Amino acid sequence: MLVKSFLSVKMVSQHQSKDSGSKKNGGKELGMVTPQEKSSKKMKFASSSTEAEPTSTTTISDDSKSGRGMSTMPRVVKRKLQKLRPIVEYNKRGKGIGQAHSEMQSYIGVLARSRVPLVDMKWAQIPKDIKEQIWEAVDIAFVVGQGGKNSVLASAAKKWEDFKSTLTRHYILPYTNDRERLSQPPETYKFIEKAQWDAFVASRLSKDFESVHSQHAQIREKLEYNH
Repeated sequence: MLVKSFLSVKMVSQHQSKDSGSKKNGGKELGMVTPQEKSSKKMKFASSSTEAEPTSTTTISDDSKSGRGMSTMPRVVKRKLQKLRPIVEYNKRGKGIGQAHSEMQSYIGVLARSRVPLVDMKWAQIPKDIKEQIWEAVDIAFVVGQGGKNSVLASAAKKWEDFKSTLTRHYILPYTNDRERLSQPPETYKFIEKAQWDAFVASRLSKDFESVHSQHAQIREKLEYNH
């Protein structure tokens, strides 16, 4: 009787050890996949907390697709609250690469469109305090790295000029005979103030702009290759 009980206990314990061994091996025998085996995009982050003297670096998985425009804003705001700044990475030629760089460029575009007035000016004429606000907003949200402030503002300048060009080509010039259509900013860009929009439309419909636009069009037609 004692021998029977002893053998029974031994068999149970061996069965349990097999089960625990299976769990230790990541549950592969049950067809389970461990988190480490899942492929995911990763971005490096630096803590923006001022309490710690050294900058702590960590890697956080981000499976979400890289967003553009306004869709980038919620992610940036959330990370700001968490005091996390994605580290923008660069290749050997100094060109920005990776998800953090893409998100930073989208964020710069949002700032350039929403914070810089829609005026018929050159970037050099834009007040310095507006440019400083853009740089500070980006610097708080990302570890910029190479180029720093100069590269961020250069990118903002191009995105702002491109934005004005897009508005001119797609939302103004095709509707020169439809003044009612031009009376309000496009639905896509509701953040544009009406007074700024009216002034910008007037500048684009002026004879001076028409003359310059025509000259540029003729130059483009003569080019053998696209720029």
